[in-house]
Amino acid sequence: MNFSDKAIFFFRHLTLTLPQSLQTEVLNPYKNPEVQKCVSAFYTKYFSDQKERVFIMGINPGRFGSGLTGISFTDPVALREFCGIPNNFGEKRELSSEFIYMMIEKYGGVKKFYCNFFISAVCPLGFMKGSRNYNYYDDKKLQEAVTPFIKKTFSQQIQIGARNDSLIVIGANKNRKFIESLNHEFHYFKKIIPLEHPRFIMQYRRKRLDQYLKQYVAVLEEFH
Repeated sequence: MNFSDKAIFFFRHLTLTLPQSLQTEVLNPYKNPEVQKCVSAFYTKYFSDQKERVFIMGINPGRFGSGLTGISFTDPVALREFCGIPNNFGEKRELSSEFIYMMIEKYGGVKKFYCNFFISAVCPLGFMKGSRNYNYYDDKKLQEAVTPFIKKTFSQQIQIGARNDSLIVIGANKNRKFIESLNHEFHYFKKIIPLEHPRFIMQYRRKRLDQYLKQYVAVLEEFH
């Protein structure tokens, strides 16, 4: 199996059930046949090889990005316009996706980026509480409930084809700390490189957008 086969198999078979007491909904776009088609088309287009890649790990899917498309940090517009994957998921942009695809363009485009990097989430399924996105670490009981799932799927994602020299972490505070604890326990990667989360940048540091884009690209260009 090549990289794309393993990635498609991984996402297609994700499942998670939470205790009702948490009052938290699991966001699993991969049950949707249209998402399955897009995920297959995307990974077949950009990952049909056996090359190991530098992994970039975010937090968990949100409802307007990969919670819709099944592709991390990729909203429906980016999936069509940058990745060339037709979809009927709407026209709504998502802030993190906007940042990531600006960064990818500065790096050299999607073909170059996905040839060298795999971008996903430490928790590959998302969460909703009421009508809003929820992160796995937003509630201590939720984090405890999903940690076994995260440990299992983190290992499974690495086996898709991760380079073990470095892991890039999106989310420089709580997500970094959690991933560092995983890495301390299992010794997957020699080095963890944290970067500020795109949503934080786009909402609170937009005046320094170019600076953050350059920082991201500089990190990526360390790898060949």
